[in-house]
Amino acid sequence: MKTVRDYIRTIPDFPHEGIMFRDVTTLFSDARGFRMAIDQLLHPYAGTPIDKVVGLEARGFILGGAIAHQLSVGFVPIRKQGKLPGKTITQAYQLEYGEAVMELHDDALQQGEKVLLVDDLLATGGTAEAGIRLIERLGAEVIGCAFIIDLPDLGGAERLAKLGMQVHSLCAFEGT
Repeated sequence: MKTVRDYIRTIPDFPHEGIMFRDVTTLFSDARGFRMAIDQLLHPYAGTPIDKVVGLEARGFILGGAIAHQLSVGFVPIRKQGKLPGKTITQAYQLEYGEAVMELHDDALQQGEKVLLVDDLLATGGTAEAGIRLIERLGAEVIGCAFIIDLPDLGGAERLAKLGMQVHSLCAFEGT
């Protein structure tokens, strides 16, 4: 019986030497694997009220759309700066070498809404933390953070746990 991890391809030395890139496009392109991933991402939240699913750019959009459809709730994208057309709020965060900025439409979430944050991969947790901060600034509540892959050596799950977040990942890859 295949697991979600079995559908993920590893590409050595991408985007640069020494990195083992975990490619979820092979998971997404397989109907059985994709369905398995969506079902397993949702499982811990069965019976939990969720008003919106928020996906982080870019593969979080694929997951978030499918999860929102499954739950019959709305989907909200958090994008890289300069990609959303309306009025936005922004949140800077640190990258390995430099800084990036994420943004969210300022009317995308309402006070008190329960939100599930999703993305394909949790590394250092910087992008997810920026997303959490944006969601909370609009008065919504993050009820959980769901990822396909966790890279535990990079500490993202611990970082989000320190923020009081429930973190759910389908599989982990040790090392980089």
